[in-house]
Amino acid sequence: MGSQVGTSPQSSTNHIVKTPADLYAAVERDGIEFIFAMFVDLHGKPCAKLVPVSAIDNLLENGAGFAGFAAGAIGQVPSSPDLIAMPDLSSYTPAPWQPGLAILQCDPYCEGEPWPYAPRVILRNQVERLSAQNLVLNVGAEVEYFLVKRNSSGAIEVADSLDTSVAPCYDARALTRMYHHLTSVSGYLNALGWSNYANDHEDANGQFEQNFRYADALRTADRIITFRYMVHSVAARAGMLATFMPKPFSHLTGNGLHMHLSLWSAQGDELFMDPNDPRSLGVSKLGYSFIAGMLDHAQGLTAITCPTVNSYKRLASAPTASGSAWSPFLANYGGNDRTNMLRIPEPGRVENRLVDGAANPYLAIAAQIAAGMDGIERSLDPGSPRSSAAPEPNAYQTPPKESAPLPGTLWHALDYLAQDSALRSGLGKTPDGDFIDYFISVKQAELRQYHAAVSPWEIENYLSAI
Repeated sequence: MGSQVGTSPQSSTNHIVKTPADLYAAVERDGIEFIFAMFVDLHGKPCAKLVPVSAIDNLLENGAGFAGFAAGAIGQVPSSPDLIAMPDLSSYTPAPWQPGLAILQCDPYCEGEPWPYAPRVILRNQVERLSAQNLVLNVGAEVEYFLVKRNSSGAIEVADSLDTSVAPCYDARALTRMYHHLTSVSGYLNALGWSNYANDHEDANGQFEQNFRYADALRTADRIITFRYMVHSVAARAGMLATFMPKPFSHLTGNGLHMHLSLWSAQGDELFMDPNDPRSLGVSKLGYSFIAGMLDHAQGLTAITCPTVNSYKRLASAPTASGSAWSPFLANYGGNDRTNMLRIPEPGRVENRLVDGAANPYLAIAAQIAAGMDGIERSLDPGSPRSSAAPEPNAYQTPPKESAPLPGTLWHALDYLAQDSALRSGLGKTPDGDFIDYFISVKQAELRQYHAAVSPWEIENYLSAI
């Protein structure tokens, strides 16, 4: 439940790496012995090769080769040519939790061309679209996760056996019991120059959030991937399992990946800001058009931001034991009110609460750019913000009639996505057609697997009832 803070983005390290000479100096300075050449597949799975620094010249010249089909869902078959992961030097990130290791995020290529199925390539294309218009999208992310463990029967349970309060959010005692984990991660974030500014116990038992400063869209997506890997590693060393799964427990609040968006000029002007906004939210006409685009494409956008079967057990779920699910169920917007899909917490930025912990950050941000920019290009207006004033302060209890409901299942969201021409165009084309069609086909296969599996709930309710 954190927020984006600050007035200008920061770099990921104190020494920006732009050239091979910069990289050689950084590797020497940081005592690096190995480099992860890393990229992600459609699901956001980090894939890497461990490259010794003695082979750094070869990595920079030739990249790291991968059998793409083996890596995951990235548009290849067993007979496809190698994917070549070409490192982005500016993404250089030493791993303070693993001394001697650094990470270089990579853009996959195939036969000399950027691979259009690669999520990072898709986002880069959208960032370059903005850059051609002298625009920069800055993004802050609230990355929520659970710390769990497996019990003797193999089921998961909250790692802290004392974390049982009905209302555990911000509980200082639960924070103290996870002090070592949280402060370790905080220290690593600050060592990287990411400016960790808050660490809190979230609304569910065993759930935490650790906030870091916002940055440009591509850098923030890289950081989310690195942060997930970092938290997994630190938790595993303590005998715990970190999960960003949207809804690991049916009775507890789920994991969001709320994203705070603000559009800037390349010269540093805040383009969503207007202190004279007649709607009193401090948002410019351009900002409202971006918001309108996000709302207009919310149904299709949901398939990208909530991309799993489990996502829809978080989205619009019933109130949890704490009293609220904290997830949206309508395509609406308003002021500093967490029951809206789009929240304006302060002038000049908008928080999208639709995004969940399973989202691939590259695809989620690319899709939001496509939706928002369509709103700007068509000069859309979102209408009046939903009022949070009494007697109707809660969108969960008194949903505005004019707001469209969000899809209730992944099947429905994929149907909306298939029909969304702006998102289709924004996520680009592949050698076999639109990326959107590939995404849908992968997710439909996932859905078929899910529906083929008989769940314990079905056995309990149907075995003797029929």
